[in-house]
Amino acid sequence: MDDSKLLKSRIADRIRQAEEGFYITNTDFLDLHQQALAREECRGHSDLRFWFYGGYEDAERRILIIAPKDYGETLEDVLGMEEFLHVIHVETGGSDRKLSHRDYLGSVLGLGIERRMIGDILVDEKGADMIVRPDISTFLEQEYRSVGRTDAKIEVRPIGELAVPERRVQVIRDTLPSLRLDNVVSTAFKVSRSDAVKGIRSGIVSVDHMECTKIDQRIDEGAVIVLRGKGKAVLQEIGGESKKGRIWVEILRYV
Repeated sequence: MDDSKLLKSRIADRIRQAEEGFYITNTDFLDLHQQALAREECRGHSDLRFWFYGGYEDAERRILIIAPKDYGETLEDVLGMEEFLHVIHVETGGSDRKLSHRDYLGSVLGLGIERRMIGDILVDEKGADMIVRPDISTFLEQEYRSVGRTDAKIEVRPIGELAVPERRVQVIRDTLPSLRLDNVVSTAFKVSRSDAVKGIRSGIVSVDHMECTKIDQRIDEGAVIVLRGKGKAVLQEIGGESKKGRIWVEILRYV
């Protein structure tokens, strides 16, 4: 069984648990492609509610929460009933070099933790906040002592104490030949159109939190576009046409 079929089978099992056992359940962390597969599997279950949740609004890696309708109408209702995520706060103030997302992720995977148990990792100059499943919090608190060769101080915190860093925004004003996804990605992330096409077709581009592999998908005003490895952008405004028939746009890129 390939990875996609295995994932959909696991999600189908969770759906069945929620329906037959009448209780809230959830998956491990899903990337954008896996979230798209999960959405397909969730269709047609009118007796259940589904939410993707990663600990904060702009989270890329998110768990799928599945709940019978009687448990509440909103995600906030369900979050008040159960603790789905924890924050592992990591302080590495004494490092001689700036530690990267890869350093933090690699140090945790090196302890035998699977990637599916780890959500987004928010890195700053003093350390990082790592969003994880509660199942591994105690283990990390006891065993996680360093990031590479740098000593680390670990503290488990509730998800409500997650410190989301303020993102700087770059305003891009330009003209596009059309509002196709490949044109928007190329302009927003300053990559060639061929690289934009390659990224879209390989499944690393999402529009409004849904994977999109159609290079000619029309992008509407307000759409949120993510290019994995490059960041996030919003098509803030669509203006009129230039004298050459190109479309004026304003794009906000988070840097």
